[in-house]
Amino acid sequence: MNGFEKRTAEKKAQVKKAAFQLMNTPKGANGLTMAAVAKLSATSKATIFKYFESKEKLIQQVFLDYLQHIKLQASDLLTVPLPFEEKLLKIAQIKMDNLAQVDEQFFQDLMGYYSKKDDPDFAKAMASYTQHSYDLMLDLFHQGRKEGKVDLKYSDEFLMLYMESMIQGITRLEIYQKIKVSYTQNWTEMLLKSLAPTSKQKE
Repeated sequence: MNGFEKRTAEKKAQVKKAAFQLMNTPKGANGLTMAAVAKLSATSKATIFKYFESKEKLIQQVFLDYLQHIKLQASDLLTVPLPFEEKLLKIAQIKMDNLAQVDEQFFQDLMGYYSKKDDPDFAKAMASYTQHSYDLMLDLFHQGRKEGKVDLKYSDEFLMLYMESMIQGITRLEIYQKIKVSYTQNWTEMLLKSLAPTSKQKE
């Protein structure tokens, strides 16, 4: 990367950081203006449009960067030699910690964009993230089966549906806040017990 490319990358990062700060408020993505991004990032509006084409593209990139950060954290975790239950606890903690760093409106906006199909490139990127998350969790459950900590009667499809329903529950702000404060360990223990083989099967 030459000097010009480095400066461009740094400037883009500065713009995205400013956009994230403005979106991570109760006003959310709808309250974002290019004028505010330009002012906060000390970048001209013309330069921002040159980098991102439109406000919509900038918003999409902020969401993709946020998800990419979670993806890298989770992927790195799976390479660490830890038992199944510790990895599952840490995966849950990663999700909750990242949720704690954003405003409720930011998360609601992200979920709204997550289901959008009108932009093929963005939809493809979101589908790729979803597939990666699915594959990552399957790898983790396969490890759990090998360690005798996930009941063999549960299919991959059921395990993914079960985890999705559990995660959807804790992403509700009022539920998440209670779990975060008092019940993170209890939540994970209950999850592990619900997946584990019965004592008879272990014998």
